[in-house]
Amino acid sequence: MGGCQISFTVAIDFTASNGDPRSSQSLHCLSPRQPNHYLQALRAVGGICQDYDSDKRFPAFGFGARIPPNFEVSHDFAINFEPENPECEEISGVIAAYRRCLPQIQLYGPTNVAPIINRVAGPAQREQSTGQATKYSVLLVLTDGVVSDMAETRTAIVRASRLPMSIIIVGVGNADFTDMRLLDGDDGPLRCPRGVPAARDIVQFVPFRDFKDAAPSALAKCVLAEVPRQVVEYYASQGISPGVPRPCTPATTPSPSP
Repeated sequence: MGGCQISFTVAIDFTASNGDPRSSQSLHCLSPRQPNHYLQALRAVGGICQDYDSDKRFPAFGFGARIPPNFEVSHDFAINFEPENPECEEISGVIAAYRRCLPQIQLYGPTNVAPIINRVAGPAQREQSTGQATKYSVLLVLTDGVVSDMAETRTAIVRASRLPMSIIIVGVGNADFTDMRLLDGDDGPLRCPRGVPAARDIVQFVPFRDFKDAAPSALAKCVLAEVPRQVVEYYASQGISPGVPRPCTPATTPSPSP
């Protein structure tokens, strides 16, 4: 799509259901022997998204943890602890910020996803108000399972479905992902608790466990399966011309995921 810039934001689940990071069974365990589940997903999925991001700078947030200095629960904190500048340089920068962040926080809860959706929806709404919407936002959420604020999350997604925005949810670990499949909307339009349907399907759910041993191309196909259509549908719904078409190819040649 000519003139359209894709901007990715990363959100990481730091709730207690992931397990104590000091335990080898934790999805957040920082072991010198092998990367944990979140690091594996960040490298694989983030590496794919990075090749399509316009500036390769990723605002990166965490949710569900108690954070310094007062250790109050936050559902949308910058993992580099710079709220005025939450961007990280490339996925390697997100990974470095994640590694520095984890020892400084306390995993807690609940698993509230609506706040981070609404945070990304804010700039998307401002972009829409320009009448051009040349920047399209994609929120990449890495989570281990059950959503606590399901009603609020459904409402946030329905509102976001009218904005230049998509959501990719990556399921980490082996938990029950029934909620995520419901949010995906593949079995019918997602509706908010009041019954209002989403204007379009903007959520793609990817269970990372299904791709841990698969070829990077298989994961890439699943991660980006719906985003191109979602982008086209948004601009068509707004009556905005896509400009001069050009091949939807990465900005750089993708490198194999570690």
